Amino acid sequence: MGFKCGIVGLPNVGKSTLFNALTETAAAQAANYPFCTIEPNVGEVAVPDPRLETLAALAKSAAIVPTRLTFVDIAGLVRGASKGEGLGNQFLANIREVDAIAHVVRCFEDTDVTHVEGRIDPIADIETVETELMLADLESLERRSEGLERKSRGTDKEAAEARHTLDLIERTLTLLRDGKPARLTPRKPEEEKPFHMLTLLTALPVLYVCNVDEDAAATGNEFSRKVQARAHAEGAGVVVISAKIEAEIAVLSHHDRDDYLVSIGLQQAGLDRLIAAGYALLDLVTFFTAGPKETRAWTITRGTKAPAAAGVIHSDFERGFIRAETILYDDYVACGGEAGARDAGKMRLEGKDYVVVDGDVMHFRFST
Repeated sequence: MGFKCGIVGLPNVGKSTLFNALTETAAAQAANYPFCTIEPNVGEVAVPDPRLETLAALAKSAAIVPTRLTFVDIAGLVRGASKGEGLGNQFLANIREVDAIAHVVRCFEDTDVTHVEGRIDPIADIETVETELMLADLESLERRSEGLERKSRGTDKEAAEARHTLDLIERTLTLLRDGKPARLTPRKPEEEKPFHMLTLLTALPVLYVCNVDEDAAATGNEFSRKVQARAHAEGAGVVVISAKIEAEIAVLSHHDRDDYLVSIGLQQAGLDRLIAAGYALLDLVTFFTAGPKETRAWTITRGTKAPAAAGVIHSDFERGFIRAETILYDDYVACGGEAGARDAGKMRLEGKDYVVVDGDVMHFRFST
């Protein structure tokens, strides 16, 4: 179960530079972690988590396996993409397969890099991209509602379902026609699943990536502050990054990279912040398994119950789930590992209704 973040943006905003830095990082990580697949437009990167090293030391693990997040570089979008301009249709097909959008916005001035609209205005750029996504959603929903209207005229169960979906679509269309994204559609908890099934582009959570010049990497600039204010107003994520710096440090050794970051006033690489922000945007949490063979991080959506978490490791674990042995990360560390935590009464036995929390160190008991 992999989670995908699609990188979008207008041409010449630094999208490819950023994606290349991500794949360089992924290639460097592949030396330490197995199974790092990189396709031309897909980069799978390890999620940085200092807890892994601590757990591995206590469990005397031979290997560390981090959890991963996939970034998909989506063909540059231009005005008119929803009508097939540029790589419009391919763009829209690719973006329907991701779980969240990392929207790269140009927040730098550079006379050598032309802007497609001939100006530097990150808010206008955001609106250009969002408008194209909204137009694509409008067209998709209007097409779908025609078929549903015919279905809804009957009296059977299928007709009743069609009427419910139609009602949801009408609410969403009202917003889209008003120039607002689908994610703002008012809906009941039981409508989340059918809403998700509509696969709307503007329903996806958004993370704005402000690409600034090297001098503004640590402090941001007037452009990035405008984007931050907008992100804050709409409840979106935001990261300030210099794609140029990221491309330079992606090829450095761990030690040289840390020295370089300190010299420019950064505590953490921008890509690490981007990966962490993408993880938070998707509302993901991490649980761990730790033993002599390996310490490993696993990704689940917040609110996942123990059997489904076990299923992330292996489907047999979910099918034959009996119970989970669980230790909170802080307890595991404070007690010096699993044996100490068990002796101190910090290991809990949890059943099928237990909701896994971030940092749980777990063993699953199951029958085959």
